[in-house]
Amino acid sequence: EVQLQASGGGLVQTGGSLRLSCTTSGFTFDDYAIGWFRSAPGKEREGVSCISNRDYTTYYADSVKGRFTVSSDDAENTVYLLMSSLKPEDTAVYYCAAAPTCYKYYSAGYFYTSIHAADFASWGRGTLVTVSS
Repeated sequence: EVQLQASGGGLVQTGGSLRLSCTTSGFTFDDYAIGWFRSAPGKEREGVSCISNRDYTTYYADSVKGRFTVSSDDAENTVYLLMSSLKPEDTAVYYCAAAPTCYKYYSAGYFYTSIHAADFASWGRGTLVTVSS
């Protein structure tokens, strides 16, 4: 049975940091990508980051680029999301999910990595991150 569990959320002040963990089981970790998504009241779900455990390519949404870092620990079958310089608008429930790959596309001579929620069939329970102003 495929299982994912996000943890590590909490209350933090603006400018602070948190590290989220996504522990996984029930599938071959190295063959999958792990995506991070967040949902906040009144906002559409946002794909925040993705890491492919096959080639370690990564993706970050513009809203978190330069502040969030995704990493993968193959030995622990766990993916981490280090969130720094947190802002009140980062407040949300954060989820991790598994897919065969992050979304990749070709444009103007280059390959790019992105994230599509529809590609992720397995989702874990979320963890709440609250950033106080």
